[in-house]
Amino acid sequence: MAASLTNFERLSLNQITTDRWSLREAADGCARAGVPWIALWRHKIAEAGLSEAKRAVRDAGLRVSSVCRGGMFPAATAAERQARIDDNLRAVDEAAELGADTLVLVCGPAADRDIAAAREQVAEGIARVAPYAKERGVKLGIEPLHPMYAAERSVVNTLAQAIDLAERFDPAEVGVVVDVFHVWWDPELYAGIRRSSGRILGFHVSDWIVPTPDLLMGRGMMGDGVIELRRIREAVEAAGYDGPIEVEIFNRDIWDRPGDDVLALMKERYLEHV
Repeated sequence: MAASLTNFERLSLNQITTDRWSLREAADGCARAGVPWIALWRHKIAEAGLSEAKRAVRDAGLRVSSVCRGGMFPAATAAERQARIDDNLRAVDEAAELGADTLVLVCGPAADRDIAAAREQVAEGIARVAPYAKERGVKLGIEPLHPMYAAERSVVNTLAQAIDLAERFDPAEVGVVVDVFHVWWDPELYAGIRRSSGRILGFHVSDWIVPTPDLLMGRGMMGDGVIELRRIREAVEAAGYDGPIEVEIFNRDIWDRPGDDVLALMKERYLEHV
């Protein structure tokens, strides 16, 4: 029988789950709830300012599990691709300043219909950013996104693709992020997790609601859907990952609830289902 989690020492609030909160409100909410980790989004960092973001996290006594997002590498022109590299370097600096050891990469869609070329542009982009990130003590976590996002958000759509790409680089520089919402359906998932041993840099949980109310904003709280959360968590742990577990939920109904209530439910479902 799968073993349940018994405490919250690995629990991280991915702040998109409480999107209505500012960065400081999210940090303070975690402190009130006894959630020791927080994952920060760059637009929230920009709203607060980097210095204030760092201060808010420090004041709340939190650790930053990751910064999201880098990536979005493919573009139609060399100048546009360079601008995206430059933005990723800034993202690395932000992660380093905040004490996060992982920058999550949402790799980006094709600029035209050539998806194979876009995937090579992703690889080229990572190759440009990885040495700088290593110097700053930040690893790049390639997050495969569900295939329904291939045209808009990422041409990396399976864990096998992500690990194929990561294996071009040193494990000290590039790994993968396993988000259950994106990978639960994959018949090769558990083989991919085993292959990812030593390269898993993050683990994100939510649930897949049936019927799915919205392609982007339809994630559910753990236990409200069909994902085998505990089985995936144990597979990730067997592959060597024992780091923070981020709860990342895009759902306007959840966003509209009081943030403290969301964190209380998140903690309850974390122990019950993850």
